[in-house]
Amino acid sequence: MARLIDGTMIAQKVRAEVAQGVLKLSEVKPGLATVLVGDDPASQAYVSSKQKACAQVGITSFGRHLSATASQAEVEAAVRELGQDPAVHGILVQLPLPAHLNEEAVLSCVPLEKDVDGFHPINLGRLAMKGREPLFVPCTPAGCIRLLQETGVQLAGAEAVVVGRSNIVGMPAALLLVRQDATVTIVHSRTRSMAEAIRRADVLVVAIGKPRFVTREMVKPGAVVIDVGINRISDPSSPRGSRLVGDVDFEGVSQVAEAITPVPGGVGPMTIAMLLQNTLTAARHAVTLAPSSTTSVVDK
Repeated sequence: MARLIDGTMIAQKVRAEVAQGVLKLSEVKPGLATVLVGDDPASQAYVSSKQKACAQVGITSFGRHLSATASQAEVEAAVRELGQDPAVHGILVQLPLPAHLNEEAVLSCVPLEKDVDGFHPINLGRLAMKGREPLFVPCTPAGCIRLLQETGVQLAGAEAVVVGRSNIVGMPAALLLVRQDATVTIVHSRTRSMAEAIRRADVLVVAIGKPRFVTREMVKPGAVVIDVGINRISDPSSPRGSRLVGDVDFEGVSQVAEAITPVPGGVGPMTIAMLLQNTLTAARHAVTLAPSSTTSVVDK
């Protein structure tokens, strides 16, 4: 039976590190601004959880809530205004945006030095280039690497497979693994012999958005599995009539893997923790101090 990689516990460790960093940063108080457009309940819950997490570590949170009918110009103006506010060190635009808005144009309004989501093309471009350092690493992939590091996984020389190629998780996770000297394969919906490729993995990161997609038969015995997926499926035995599962068949894969993240309680808590760490890094940049350990997941 695989040992569990406890994301909740490791996230608490990261939060404690951030709280200590905030206390030591006497020049400024880190500030994180969230921009929410519309009234999507899930997005509202995510923003609320981020604001609560900020309060717990001493980061000031700023919220901008625009109506679902807000124009492109109005949303961009709100982001630019936050970008010019010296009390705001990080800006997070809650996605997805309403369909009538140009997401790329809105995100491009976030100044590079406040891109705590790590999605700015320059940050991603630096991540992809040897000898370059991004100011920020995307939070979920950074959290995956931190989980692996805390678990003591030897990444140098390991055969790593990333299932999924999104800009948010799959691609940056693969780039981070390359920076850790792993040999990386990315598989996706057009991959031939996907199961065969997955079974080669010593380290497997799954972010494909399909519930319980990776099964026991697809995983090499002794592999370390990071399950990024969060899917709600029907479950009549649950009081809510549904439950959360990952992109990995946890019950089956945990019988052969060496270590595995649960869902919930694995990667999820790490995303907000790394966002807090990125915000602290942004505040440190603002006072020209040395970068925090946020960028410790990339090579020097």
